[in-house]
Amino acid sequence: MKSINPNDLSKKENYKLLSGSVIPRPIAFVTSLNDQDVLNAAPFSFFNMVGSEPPLIVLSIGRSEGKVSKHTAINILNRKEFVVHVLDLSLLESLNQTSAPYAEDISEVERAGFSTVDSTEIKTPGVQEAKIRLECELFEHLPLGEQGIYHHDLIIGKVVQYHIDEQVYDDGKILAEQLNPIARLAGPNYAHLSEQIYLERPTKGE
Repeated sequence: MKSINPNDLSKKENYKLLSGSVIPRPIAFVTSLNDQDVLNAAPFSFFNMVGSEPPLIVLSIGRSEGKVSKHTAINILNRKEFVVHVLDLSLLESLNQTSAPYAEDISEVERAGFSTVDSTEIKTPGVQEAKIRLECELFEHLPLGEQGIYHHDLIIGKVVQYHIDEQVYDDGKILAEQLNPIARLAGPNYAHLSEQIYLERPTKGE
């Protein structure tokens, strides 16, 4: 087994090992509004749920040279709200298109051919094509780094409204196979659900 000290690696080298090890990762497709009310959209695979009471999700968004530079992070910190979508495999090409470096006055939603839909609890619109969308308010923001130099912004969002397509919803549960979500691997590689394995949790230890 190869042992590697992360302190001996560059940022890019650490990224390659982490993004190739922590797989598959769910993708948050996030919409946010800038100061001119232009609707921004971008995918993030540093994403997960972190709590259910209250319902919380988390995003990690990278900085550039220590400065908040991604449109999504700037918008969330300014407007205190955003929408997270879970997209299915049929929307992979459109999702990928939104990761291009557009100027802040251009809406990735329009360029990728998505349709918008109004939110009910926040001002930021969502994307109609998504089978799941989560309206979120900013719950907590934590800059991440060492020695006073920050390279990531940890965004914790509180879900204030669920919107779930009836195709993927059954009696309070999400039907994973019907959702067919996109997962992220390392580099330009993606994955999807192939089969589910049902395994009950043990009721007691041996």
